[in-house]
Amino acid sequence: MKAMLLAAGRGERLRPLTDRIPKALVEAGGKPLIAWHLERLAAAGCREAVINVSHLGQQIVDYVGDGARFGLRVAFSREPEPLETAGGIALALPLLGPGRFLLVNADIYCEIDFRRLLDFDLGAMLAHLVLIPNPPHHPKGDFTLERARIGNDVASRYTYAGVAVMSPALVSAVVRGTKAQLVPYLRSAADAQRLSGELFAGLWQDVGTAQRLAELETQLASRK
Repeated sequence: MKAMLLAAGRGERLRPLTDRIPKALVEAGGKPLIAWHLERLAAAGCREAVINVSHLGQQIVDYVGDGARFGLRVAFSREPEPLETAGGIALALPLLGPGRFLLVNADIYCEIDFRRLLDFDLGAMLAHLVLIPNPPHHPKGDFTLERARIGNDVASRYTYAGVAVMSPALVSAVVRGTKAQLVPYLRSAADAQRLSGELFAGLWQDVGTAQRLAELETQLASRK
């Protein structure tokens, strides 16, 4: 299974840091966020990855190269301007191919077991999401989870972690090259009972603000 890393965002809430480097190259624990993902993907047995780039994207291309030093073959999907999540996935589909793929937000830190997800069989599902207990900055959550099925009930106890196994069919209605958010397609799949999920309770951090980046640095430093 191929992996796709979403790395095209501007990282507005991390400015001024992200005025000079893309969010995926922000360092935590001594290395860029995207390096953690690439290393873990390779260790899990993944051999091919696609990275979408836009804002300061050439820096990511220069850093990752062809992916060989990470043990991967990497291709880049270039967006003249960020196309949002679903738009970015739709543009990259020719590089991903017709099969399911592992989707990872490049601007998070997580210790999820990629190896098991790479072997995950979607069956009739359009996607399988990794969820986490709602963090303090997102108390209302995104979805419910009951018996491995994801729902849209009001009392959402869990937050989407930015990691999923996904079928290209989920975004088949997105016109390539246009902007589109992923959430409406996930909610539609949940309503159709074609969205499964699991709960992750390990170390995960959305590095969306300077404060959350500092929190992650503290967590990683405490292990040394």
